[in-house]
Formats: sequence, structure tokens, C-alpha cells
Amino acid sequence: MASFHCSVVTPERVVLETEARFVALPAHDGEVGILPGRAPLLVALGVGRLRVQSADGEQVLLVDGGFAEMSGTKLTILTEGARRPEELDLGEAEQEFEDARELPMLTDAEFEARQRALARARAARKLAR
Repeated sequence: MASFHCSVVTPERVVLETEARFVALPAHDGEVGILPGRAPLLVALGVGRLRVQSADGEQVLLVDGGFAEMSGTKLTILTEGARRPEELDLGEAEQEFEDARELPMLTDAEFEARQRALARARAARKLAR
């Protein structure tokens, strides 16, 4: 079956390097699916679940914004954070959600920060379950 190289990179480390058959990533405006032979693409990422299907099975990561670029036979995902479900703790995710709900919303920047924190906490809770 056809595949393409997929790399997930954070500022601290390379989280994933694999030959993928399919990738579903959380774009800023909805989920985007990537198959082999995809036309070039550059997309801003949102917060959410990244699914990578390869010969080894499916791998799931929680990504926290960034960018994805498909060029030729290589998908590169640069993200501020990427965690596997087993690295997430449901109790911590619940606390993050409650903390995010308490953030102020007096300015546009505070509102956006609160929305991003809520999205991150919701996604972490869902994957931690």
C-alpha cells in the first residue's frame, strides 16, 4: 500500500517518525485528512487529536497548535506540544478544565487565551478517558 513519511516535531523533541498510510489532523477550522499523493498543503493547526495510521497500526497524539506541511511524499507537523494518551492524566485534565473556566475574559486576548485553554483541556479529557 502507498505511504508517505510523517514527522511530528515539538520544540523539545521529535515525537513521531513513521511511514503513514493516512493522517487526520486538527486544522484550525476542522479536521483534515491526508492520503498518499496529496497535493501540497500548508495548514495552521488547532488543538486536538492527531491520528496516524501506519503498518504498525494507529497512533494518536494530542497536539497543541502549530503548522502542518505536506510536500511531495513528506508530511511535517510542527506543534507547540504533542502528548500520547498514556501521558495524560484524567484528574489533571479535569483540573486544567476548571482552571481554564476561571480565566478572565475582559479583553479579546484574554478571551482567546481562555478559549484555547478550554479547547486544550477538553481534548485532554477526551483522550485521557
